Amino acid sequence: MGLEAVVEEIRGKGKTEADAIRAESKKETDVILAAANKRVAEIKLAAETEAAKQAAHIMSMEASAANLLVKREQLNAQKDLLDQVYQATLAEIAKLPESFHREALKKLLAEATKEISRGTIRCNARDVPAVKSLIAANKEFAGFTLGAPVDIEGGIIVEGEGGGLKIDYSYRTFLSRVWESGLKDASDILFA
Repeated sequence: MGLEAVVEEIRGKGKTEADAIRAESKKETDVILAAANKRVAEIKLAAETEAAKQAAHIMSMEASAANLLVKREQLNAQKDLLDQVYQATLAEIAKLPESFHREALKKLLAEATKEISRGTIRCNARDVPAVKSLIAANKEFAGFTLGAPVDIEGGIIVEGEGGGLKIDYSYRTFLSRVWESGLKDASDILFA
């Protein structure tokens, strides 16, 4: 065998080994690329799923916020309407005839004497003459004096001697009690 034959044989073996290494390398590369492509597909699917989930969550939150805003606006409008009704009620009570106010003041003074026997009575300017005549005409009210008028729609505010006890029998106070106890029913009737 000549040198050239040995070189050709070594070259043939080298080429065969290089081809085998290349084939093995391509196989490994294909396996790695297939695994990487599979992982990329899984990541892409997970990202798309998460993005859809986040989008649904954001849409749900936005819808809830919009619903809450609408509900808040509706409640504010209802509250404004109820406040108008409350103020209109006070105004209508204030417009009732003098005979109504005089009788109401007499009953309120009688009720006040159960808790305070002596003190100062305050009322609105419209009711000053009625309160003066009630104090003068009834012995049970003799321990009371008339104080300066106050800004109330009607009724009285009685302050005991020394200012230790104060009773608010103003129309606004009574209406507020009735209003608080009946507000839910009124709201249900008006806005159901």
